[in-house]
Amino acid sequence: MVRHEIKTGNVLLAEPFMIDPNFKRSAVILCEHSEEGSIGFIMNKPIKMSVDELIEDFPEFDSEVFFGGPVQTDTIHYVHDVGDLLEDSVPVTEKLYWGGDFEKLKFLISSKLIQPSNIRFFIGYSGWSEGQLMDELSLGSWIVADMHPNYLFNSEPDSLWQEVLENKGSTFSVIAQIPDIQTWN
Repeated sequence: MVRHEIKTGNVLLAEPFMIDPNFKRSAVILCEHSEEGSIGFIMNKPIKMSVDELIEDFPEFDSEVFFGGPVQTDTIHYVHDVGDLLEDSVPVTEKLYWGGDFEKLKFLISSKLIQPSNIRFFIGYSGWSEGQLMDELSLGSWIVADMHPNYLFNSEPDSLWQEVLENKGSTFSVIAQIPDIQTWN
């Protein structure tokens, strides 16, 4: 059995031929990983609306929302780089945080101390029960990569999957070039 090293803060890349529409060509930031299970958010599936359109009593904020995954799509989550300002944020990497005090978040946004370039919002999440993600990894469903804040804040969602693969180098650069749509002769 192949042992996969995986930890909170990694990126999970869907293998190139995954047919599950929720995860096809997805890049998922893993915000929690333990023996009990894993939680992450798809970084490259934007939804054409802003967060203030989704949440009543939210300050006007021009920040796009992403489909985080198929679990609990009636919830909103956020990953940001302002953990020093937002109490109860959970560290994901050295420079990225998950969640935090929601009322304080609204105050910081109203005060212009958090800008759209500091935060990403997600509807729902991607979740795996105990052992499920490791099983999927052993079947080759996911490719593990290191996370960089640029992937979340500066990369184009349409090319993120390919960008992360190319940054892994070696044979992954070749995999990144596999076209999304296969034509059969």
